[in-house]
Amino acid sequence: MIASPNAGGSGFRTLFYKEMLRFWKVGFQTVTAPVITALLYLLIFAHVLEGRVTVYGEIGYTAFLVPGLVMMSLLQNAFSNASSSLIQSRITGNLVFMLLPPITHWQMFSAYVLASVARGLAVGLGVFLVTLFFVRINIQAPLWIIVFAVLGSALLGTLGLIAGIWAEKFDQLAAFQNFLIMPATFLSGVFYSIHSLPTFWQQVSHWNPFFYTIDGFRYGFFGTADVSPWHSLAVVLGSFLLLAVIALRLLASGYKLRH
Repeated sequence: MIASPNAGGSGFRTLFYKEMLRFWKVGFQTVTAPVITALLYLLIFAHVLEGRVTVYGEIGYTAFLVPGLVMMSLLQNAFSNASSSLIQSRITGNLVFMLLPPITHWQMFSAYVLASVARGLAVGLGVFLVTLFFVRINIQAPLWIIVFAVLGSALLGTLGLIAGIWAEKFDQLAAFQNFLIMPATFLSGVFYSIHSLPTFWQQVSHWNPFFYTIDGFRYGFFGTADVSPWHSLAVVLGSFLLLAVIALRLLASGYKLRH
């Protein structure tokens, strides 16, 4: 249960509590539904391709699919949490109640992104627990799993914050998600190893930062991946820092928020 913030708490704690409560109160929609969707992906793809496809020489396709589905669900829901919250506040007009109090742009950024991380991790953990009924995986490097889960959800939470600031109506946000987030996640190696692709598409995949979140995350499960986990960590961390600078700049200037 989420504890209520202290009456004299900081703006960060109050906003973070509000963001946590927002998705927690509709947990069936924000957590359970994505878990069910990922389970359907697992059942369909595992039924069709298990026994016909092996990856990394000896890993069964169902086992290979699990980390990709966990990370895909984590990324998409981390993005949705920040972006939907901010645009709802703008459209309904209650954003003014966050702009009037003395809340710094650092506090706003931290509250939105940490709440997105919390939702992403909740969904990812839910997907992983459900998949345990279908396949067992001997986890090789749990620390890498934690690192990429947190960094991946922070990356997409930050991107969701930027999208929520940029979009002025829901169809713009939907376009951002449908033409950027969805293709980037589906084309990041969720359902396949990029080594099975032609050379051209392998090179294209290396320009997709989402690929590195999934590949590094998958390394934590199997101890093997398409690229070095350190390389993946550098790309994901660098992408997060770049987006964080952009988001903080937008919040500090009040772009589309105060004007």
